[in-house]
Amino acid sequence: MKYFLKSILYSLQIMLVAPLIIPFFLTNEKQVILADLNRWLDIFDWEKKSDKINLLNLLWKNKEFRNLFYFRIKKGNFMAKISANFLNLFYPGCPSLFMDSSCKVGAGLFIQHGFSSIIMADIGENCWINQQVTIGYKDKSGRPKIGNNVRITAGAKVIGDITIGDNVTIGANAVVVKNVPDNCVVVGVPAYIVKKNGLKVKEELV
Repeated sequence: MKYFLKSILYSLQIMLVAPLIIPFFLTNEKQVILADLNRWLDIFDWEKKSDKINLLNLLWKNKEFRNLFYFRIKKGNFMAKISANFLNLFYPGCPSLFMDSSCKVGAGLFIQHGFSSIIMADIGENCWINQQVTIGYKDKSGRPKIGNNVRITAGAKVIGDITIGDNVTIGANAVVVKNVPDNCVVVGVPAYIVKKNGLKVKEELV
């Protein structure tokens, strides 16, 4: 009986967010949305069902994923954008998470606890961003360019026309205003390298 009631409740909740599947059907950005979806499911270790059920389940449970979903839809065709803009009135994302629509973001972006985060950068694939992160302009010179498999943890700031290499981890509350090479861990204010290519170091950024 308990299992039956849980199944009914789950079905009702999925039905409540069912309209969100409309922009997915309309968009030409399906492949990148599905790549995002599968990354989130892997990280959460959720049971995988059909793509449509997985998508609705995640859109129902996670407002940060809704932000990313709407961001992807805005990159696509006109009809999908119109439907998403309308549905956003009824199914809003995380209100304090801002993603600039002009940015290029690779597949597989994961946003954990996206509260009070600003993302204004061109980002590679399979990156991970935490809460209270600021990524963006210092002045008119440009915004950050972030590589693949980068993790930017809680409270970090990545500012200016700089390049963050592949496989980089930026520690909590670090302030990064200079280029970071590949395969590094950086911490501190201003940020410096504490691990490079798997070895402990202490190097300034240049």
